[in-house]
Amino acid sequence: MSEHRTTLTQYLLDQQQKHGGGKATGDFSGLINAITTAIKVISNQVNKGALIGALGNYGGGGDSVNVQGEVQKKLDVMSNDAIINECQGSGHLAGMASEEMEEIYSIPAGLKRGKYLLVFDPLDGSSNIDVNISVGTIFSVLRAPEGKENPTMEDFLQPGTQQVAAGFAVYGPSTMLVMTTGHGVDGFTLDRDIGAFILTHPKMSIPADTKEFAINASNSRFWEPPVKRYVDECLQGKTGPRGTDFNMRWIASMVAETYRILTRGGVFMYPRDTKDPSKPGRLRLLYEGNPISFIIEQAGGRSITGTQRIMEVEPTGLHQRIAVIFGSKNEVDLIERYHSDHAQGLDREFKSPLFNTRTLFSAE
Repeated sequence: MSEHRTTLTQYLLDQQQKHGGGKATGDFSGLINAITTAIKVISNQVNKGALIGALGNYGGGGDSVNVQGEVQKKLDVMSNDAIINECQGSGHLAGMASEEMEEIYSIPAGLKRGKYLLVFDPLDGSSNIDVNISVGTIFSVLRAPEGKENPTMEDFLQPGTQQVAAGFAVYGPSTMLVMTTGHGVDGFTLDRDIGAFILTHPKMSIPADTKEFAINASNSRFWEPPVKRYVDECLQGKTGPRGTDFNMRWIASMVAETYRILTRGGVFMYPRDTKDPSKPGRLRLLYEGNPISFIIEQAGGRSITGTQRIMEVEPTGLHQRIAVIFGSKNEVDLIERYHSDHAQGLDREFKSPLFNTRTLFSAE
């Protein structure tokens, strides 16, 4: 007898029965199926890469940039189109917003509108595409205002605590889907033989303690003192105040970093810095910070700006940027305490010995 395997479709039906309260209409399941169909299309495009001319920058003779001022890759545009094409006609959405589009995307006239809003980063980490490193898709599902047929940008500006669901896909050696509906975190692997996502990582949980952190060390000269303090203590290893050796990772693909933390713990930091004082952070709140934070918290971790829970930040713009620090609870608690110490002037003058063996604090 073959081993029973739970498909995503069966999983959604089970979740509907457990948490739907007898009022489930199937709209949410239909939306998730549309999103995952788009993910399968993107996975196929990423997998084939140069075979279908999908590598390189978008724009022919001149590079095209998105609303973020970032050079668009061909796969950025192809992935964005895949999600729009699969989801706009599902009948479950009132509107969409994407990293690759300056304004919200209204459902075309003549198509049925639904009760949800979708915000997404179609291809996170796309700068890694040409060097064959894992990339992914991030999405967040929100409720549309009841009775409002044509939502405005302001309707998308909901704090992360109001998310209905969030998820991300990783296009790596296998294509993974990780998702939460507010009842824990589950992971699925795409079985290409049958074209279905199979539940392979139920009830994912982040260890509270870790000896691993991820940060772009090339920006160290721009970090705020609390981050410098934390990273330096980790780098001092057994000879420093932490009394243990840490490993440092940096993939420059948020979905890949998140998946690693979900499977073995760790801390990811893209903190606020002084490189561009006009920006409060690098990552986008609505379609990166909030959905990833929802997943991290549901798996037992924490996600903060340094001083505030990310999901409690009130959005002010569609492409609002934010500082992001998330992962194993005890390490994030410590980083938050260092920010509090600094704000209160409790930390002593700090001189960063980032890559040598000097002591943490200057002499008193």
